[in-house]
Parts: sequence; C-alpha cells; structure tokens
Amino acid sequence: MSCNSIVLVKQVPDTANISGQVMRPDGTINRAKLPAVFNPEDKVALELALQLKDRYGGKVTALTMGPPKASDLLRECLSMGADEVCLVSDRKFAGADTLATSYVLSRAIAKLGPFDLVFAGRQAIDGDTAQVGPQTAEKLDLPQITYAEQILELRDGVITVKRRIDDGYEVLRAPLPLLLTVIADAALPRPPRAKRLMACKHVRSLPELERMVDANSLLYIDTLVDEYVQQGRFIRTLTVDDLEVEAERCGLAGSPTKVKKVDSVVLTGGNHQRVPATREGLGQLVEELMNDRVFG
Repeated sequence: MSCNSIVLVKQVPDTANISGQVMRPDGTINRAKLPAVFNPEDKVALELALQLKDRYGGKVTALTMGPPKASDLLRECLSMGADEVCLVSDRKFAGADTLATSYVLSRAIAKLGPFDLVFAGRQAIDGDTAQVGPQTAEKLDLPQITYAEQILELRDGVITVKRRIDDGYEVLRAPLPLLLTVIADAALPRPPRAKRLMACKHVRSLPELERMVDANSLLYIDTLVDEYVQQGRFIRTLTVDDLEVEAERCGLAGSPTKVKKVDSVVLTGGNHQRVPATREGLGQLVEELMNDRVFG
C-alpha cells in the first residue's frame, strides 16, 4: 500500500547562541536576533517519512507554521525529497504557545486533504515541551504513538512501530490514520540532493512574492502567483482567512502560557592543576582520581 504523509517541521532559533537580549517585553523571543536552524528531531521525522515513501510509495508534504523566513526551511525540505510544502503564516499567529500552535496546525492539516500519517519531532529545541505533536493529534481525533524509534511494518492499513521507553522499548500496532512523534536516534537525515537543491533555490512563498511586488511597481501579485504556480515554484501559503480559524484561539490571545524569562547558564570550572606530561605525572593523577573515587 502507498502512504501519504504530512510532516510537521519547525525553524527554530539556534539555542546555543541565545542571550537575554533576544527577549521581548511580552516574554516572547525575538527570533530575528538569532540564527535559524532546522529543528533536529523534525528533520529526523522528515527522513522517516521519506524512507516510508521509498518503501511503499505515496507523497510527503512538509508543513510549517512561522514567519516568511520559514520558507528557507521548506526549500530545504524540498531539496531532501519532500513532494510538496506548505507555509502557515500570519501576524495573528505570532507568539503562539503549544496550545495555539497545535490548534492552527490541526486546521492546516485538515485543509491539506487526505493523509495516512502525520510525523513530528518529539520536541523542539526552543521549547522543550514535547506537547505540539500530541496536542495536534488530540485536536484531529487521531491515535498517536510517541517516541517512535523505528517503523517495522505497514500493511493493510495498520502500522507497526518500535517506540523508546525508559527501560527498553515497546512494539505497538495501530490503525491509520495516525500521528507519530519521532526521537533523534530514529534515523540519520539524508543530505540534500544537488539537482533538487538547485531547483528549490527559485521556489517562493506568498510573502516572498509580495515583497517582490513591493520592490517593483511593474509586477502584480495575482499574475506573479499564477506564474509561479504554473512553473511549480510556488510554496502554498495559508493565512488566518484560508484556515477559517477562531481568532481568540490563535497567537498570544490563544496562548495561556507565557515565557517570562530566559536564563543563560554558563558552566565554569573550579580549581584546577597542571599535570606534567610524564609517567610520574600521569601516575600521580591516576592515584588522586582513585583516592577521590572518580574511578577504580
């Protein structure tokens, strides 16, 4: 059987470089102040979806909610092998917590049409909550398997999945459609293909085309969109109006949780000593470590 998958992906700030200066007064992060990266576990989720497509056929669609800059992430998804991509972007979605994000994503998934599987990374490195996947499944009334490590089989509308647990693993079977959250060890993401990478450089989303029109009075947005659609270079873009969402459930208005503070934790060393690079020096170091019960 073929399998059509939707993969939830996210462009996240590189948290290795975060500082207090990136916090806004309302408690949200000013993402423009940080370099953006592909959320690692979402990239693994995309790889699992592509592997499933390689084995059984079907289509892989990458879906992200974010600012226009997130178009870069979708171009990367296309270069890895995704068949289609979709950007959910609107100023009214800004500042969303996991509850508001999962609500909008669930509406976008329903808008994209029939699917067999929804993939998501276990969690994003900028939130560390692991809530968006399960909350999205709940809103779509889908069964879910979290912490997926390996897809063992797909047959007759039933999937068999190996999932990680604290003391080992479980093997679960569930009917499709289904949502899976994926751990980092599940797969090694494939590199972008050179030919697809070159083709994806010219793919554009609606906000990007609107900026082109703003910069050139000879261009018209409707004509430009039609041109890019016909050439297969348009990133489907969904806004508040397209999704027909309830405004009070989106963005900051629909987010009961708020980020109040980000602390940058720096680990510093204490006392240290220099060990001579001699047999006697190394022997003394080993003896001290054994006395301190570090090992031995």
